Amino acid sequence: MASLDDLKKRILSVKSTQKITKAMKMVAAAKLRKAQENAEKGRPFSEKMNNIILNLSGSITDKENASKFLVGTGKNEVHLCVVITADRGLCGGFNTNICRKAKTYFEKILKEGKTLKIFTVGSKGHDQLKRTHGTYIVEKVNFKGLKKVSFKEAEEIGKKIIKLFNENKFDVCNIFYNKFKNVITQIPQAQQIIPIEKLKKEDEKISENFYEFEPEENEILNDLLPRNISTQIFKAFLENAASEQGSRMTAMDNATRNAGDLVDKLTITYNRSRQAAITKELIEIISGAESL
Repeated sequence: MASLDDLKKRILSVKSTQKITKAMKMVAAAKLRKAQENAEKGRPFSEKMNNIILNLSGSITDKENASKFLVGTGKNEVHLCVVITADRGLCGGFNTNICRKAKTYFEKILKEGKTLKIFTVGSKGHDQLKRTHGTYIVEKVNFKGLKKVSFKEAEEIGKKIIKLFNENKFDVCNIFYNKFKNVITQIPQAQQIIPIEKLKKEDEKISENFYEFEPEENEILNDLLPRNISTQIFKAFLENAASEQGSRMTAMDNATRNAGDLVDKLTITYNRSRQAAITKELIEIISGAESL
């Protein structure tokens, strides 16, 4: 059994940890509001842009000469998976959930006998994936030195993906990230960005609209499609930022509560041990007095 001094030190140590987790929870709560606003403001633009491109694609008459970003390479053999995670930990299952979603897709692709290539964005995702799928990682990026990721960083990643695609390094590209729902819930997402996924059956009626192009349709789409890739990546960044803070806030709240429970248990143990020590001393004094 631990001595009274050891128990006292342990109680002080847990209380110090509790102060840290409580402070981190408050910081995450402060950052969450802004991150949530940014994510919610970014959704309509990225979704509308995606839908416009899908609608425009329905109006294209010359499918053979259409942009590869829209119709693909005609093959489905090499898959590039862009896994977007955080550079910092202490945020619960945020990074693990994204990697789990990605790993499920990896196994599916490999079982089908297709080629897998992984592009990791964020050091935590890279650290997890290199242990199980290290040989498939072809590119890695992190933003440890940045306080906030902007559209500039999304554009840089978009350019790298476009360069790989133009060099015929892959046929299909998917991005993996967490969609923010609320503080407790973040939903792992897999979104195909090259070629753009076709509309679902219930949305097909949207593509019935007729568009007149000025200038030529291919010229517009050649400018719009690469920009859409950067936009979808930036949307994933915004969703991840809100999800990360929400997950961290929940994790730190749970850690603070657990620390409080542990302090209570250790205090009870300390008091019992102290009482037992006092009782033992009293018995020894009484026994000594009786022997006189």
